[in-house]
Amino acid sequence: QKIAGQVLVGVAVSALLFTTSDFKSSLYVPFIKNLQPDLTVWGYSAFIILVLTATSNTVNLTDGLDGLAISVTVVAASALTGFVYVTGHAKFADYLDIPHTPGVGEVTIFAGALVGASLGFLWFNAPQAEVFMGDVGSLGIGGALGTIAVLIKQELVLPILGGVFVLEGLSVMIQVASFKLRGKRVFKMAPLHHHFELLGWKEPKIVFRFLIVAILFALLSLSTLKLR
Repeated sequence: QKIAGQVLVGVAVSALLFTTSDFKSSLYVPFIKNLQPDLTVWGYSAFIILVLTATSNTVNLTDGLDGLAISVTVVAASALTGFVYVTGHAKFADYLDIPHTPGVGEVTIFAGALVGASLGFLWFNAPQAEVFMGDVGSLGIGGALGTIAVLIKQELVLPILGGVFVLEGLSVMIQVASFKLRGKRVFKMAPLHHHFELLGWKEPKIVFRFLIVAILFALLSLSTLKLR
């Protein structure tokens, strides 16, 4: 049911983009200057559904320790806000040779608001948490990050920008595949943050170290603007 809901949201987003705007079906590839393959409308729509489903689920999997998912969200959303601004600014987009989407600069307000709201939530979600995110929060945040990335055509930068989310999701996939195929576990427990918990790391140490890694991933994603 959860996956079905995510697919429906992806269908709605892609339908709105291709029917109410001049959204192009070409895919922007970071690091490679002249590679922008055309996926066609149907192919790009399927790709949008994949991006939104993957992003919402990986953020959901990261939400397992006080302050973890939301602190990583603050970093990822902050970097994404920068991407939105330069994408919506014709001169900056032309100088950086990235796809310029007219009007998308308005999304900077939403992305900035997401950062501010996340900081406000983190104030009360930091260990020991007084409020909790739950699926409503994590799936919504993941969907928002994925949708913003689609709007600015930075879907392939999103896995770098949200690298911690990707690692958490991969740890679950690796754990399940390994156990089903070999009958053995790779990690003590998945998602990844629980593995470190069972290694004896205290919760605040895991959160802070994952936050440091998130910052490094965000800086790496910003470097794609110039490393072409």
